Amino acid sequence: MPSADLRPASARFARLRRIEAVLRTTAVARKEVRQLLRDRLTFGMIVGIPVLQLLLFGYAINQDVRHLRAGVADLAGTQRARLLVQDAQATQVVEIVERARSAAELEALLRAGAISVGLLVPPDFERRVERGDRAPAQLLVDGSDPIVLAASRGITQLPVRARPPAARASAETFELRAYYNPERRSQLQIVPGLMGVILTMTMVLFTAVAIVRERERGNLELLINTPVRTPELMVGKILPYMVIGLIQVTLILLVGLLLFDVPIRGSLFDVYAAGFVFVTTSLTLGLLISTLAGTQVQAFQITFFTFLPQILLSGFMFPFDGMPHAAKQIAEVMPLTHFVRITRGILLRGAALSELRAEIWPMLAFLAVAMALSIARFRKRLD
Repeated sequence: MPSADLRPASARFARLRRIEAVLRTTAVARKEVRQLLRDRLTFGMIVGIPVLQLLLFGYAINQDVRHLRAGVADLAGTQRARLLVQDAQATQVVEIVERARSAAELEALLRAGAISVGLLVPPDFERRVERGDRAPAQLLVDGSDPIVLAASRGITQLPVRARPPAARASAETFELRAYYNPERRSQLQIVPGLMGVILTMTMVLFTAVAIVRERERGNLELLINTPVRTPELMVGKILPYMVIGLIQVTLILLVGLLLFDVPIRGSLFDVYAAGFVFVTTSLTLGLLISTLAGTQVQAFQITFFTFLPQILLSGFMFPFDGMPHAAKQIAEVMPLTHFVRITRGILLRGAALSELRAEIWPMLAFLAVAMALSIARFRKRLD
């Protein structure tokens, strides 16, 4: 047992040790704060990621889908048929963006992804209305997206103006025809889009650390002293990952077909051709991030910052038509938006790549701009 006169000294000693521990912890915390303030990218992520998520989920993401892109094939050409089309657009559920001259042309627009909904008014529309037929017109819907299908049901019971009293007992005006996913399985919508999401995560991340890793390992100085030119270095960095990306495309197709029964209604060559363009575009985006980042941690941060808007605005999780106009304009710049449309168009709707060529050009433009910026920034760092 310690003597009574030693107890105050030991208590003071323990108190001093606690104070020293607090001081050491505070010193480490001050150092970390100074480091965060110097690392502007990390500090920007602390503020930027919450603000970005709030803006995306509060402003751009909308489950109440309206203004679905619609096409009209008015084969009756009567006043009553025109009023029906006007009333359908007045509901704001659909927005007429295309006019077709036949049912086959309307189905072609649906297959190419130009529209999500087709309003088909048959030539004998007036006679059907006068007889009181149930559903005298048809509503063709891209049923691969269950949310779009559910939103389209809102206009099936739209009343026909000047309908005879004896014919008003009919409950529906439009007969709903769901294309491409009659069983309404969510896997058919998710798996093709997931191909683009997986490729974005892996391909961008692989090359985002490419230049930074060379710098951190001290290999960049060796590359500078070699006769390898900047474009050659950039292309050489992404060539191995192009093959890896196509292997991932094959793996996703096999898993989707064997486990989830996802059909491949279009050409496999078209899938791989579009996949090659998208893989190259994603790898080039990763190279651009690698020239912007100073460390591998920063490369991871920028990659996540660019990945979040793509997955939320591309139409993979939420219907594209339900987004506000400004969000759509931003999404059109992102490669994932166009690749999701291509994969769903080829796999689910059986569309040919020539029908979806409007989605290829934005990816090629993004590829050219990202590669040019990567080369320019790498040269600047060498200087």
